[in-house]
Amino acid sequence: MTRNLPMQIELSHQNQRYCADLSKPIDISIPLKEGLETVNCFYAPPMEAAPVVAGSFIGSTIKGGSVNFLNVKVNPHGNGTHTECVGHISKEPYTINQSLKNFHFLAQLVSIYPKKTLNGDRVILKEQLEEALGKNAPEAVVIRTMPNDDWKLRTNYSGANPPYMHHEAMEWLVARGVQHLLIDLPSVDREEDGGKLLAHKAFWRYPDKVRENCTITELIYVPNFVKDNLYLLTIQIASFEIDVSPSKPVLYELQMLA
Repeated sequence: MTRNLPMQIELSHQNQRYCADLSKPIDISIPLKEGLETVNCFYAPPMEAAPVVAGSFIGSTIKGGSVNFLNVKVNPHGNGTHTECVGHISKEPYTINQSLKNFHFLAQLVSIYPKKTLNGDRVILKEQLEEALGKNAPEAVVIRTMPNDDWKLRTNYSGANPPYMHHEAMEWLVARGVQHLLIDLPSVDREEDGGKLLAHKAFWRYPDKVRENCTITELIYVPNFVKDNLYLLTIQIASFEIDVSPSKPVLYELQMLA
């Protein structure tokens, strides 16, 4: 006997009820793949996948093996979409598997053109977030930087000084209770900042009032057909007991209910 399971979920935000259709996911992750035709940053070696070889056994069906049995070498921070916890910057051993305990959130998607500053950097500023989000923000915010195109799927950002978040913008998000930030940049901080990491530290309030269950997801990609709006967000990770995991954030459109 088969049964048609419900594919919708209801939720509420600021006294408004919404419905999300779980059969229509919008994947905003960048696929991990070998080679140079994919996103990369901070001079990380590209992802590698190689078959295990043991005696007469080879873990590749193409090479004559009975199964594919691969060793995978990946740098989550440098090779693609990843979700990180405060363990990324802390001396204490926080891990993403212990920090991220909930996986479904209300999220606001906003599109922002980083502003060029006097030193030539392109930066997301506090006033831009104020204009885009208003006074109230849900627990998760997804930032799509503009201009936006699928070149973000294969850009090597190393040495390019890409845009980043001003630490005061991050403090503003934290003051409004944002617990999960997702962005299509390699880092919320400047590529070379002398180790200050002001935006990371502001988001996690490290080291004084650590927000150990909050996460930053970097190197996402939100296609242009996805409109700025409120969404249901899921963040899927591998259960790594390190500071970071490759991840698969997914958005679901919301419909207002009467």
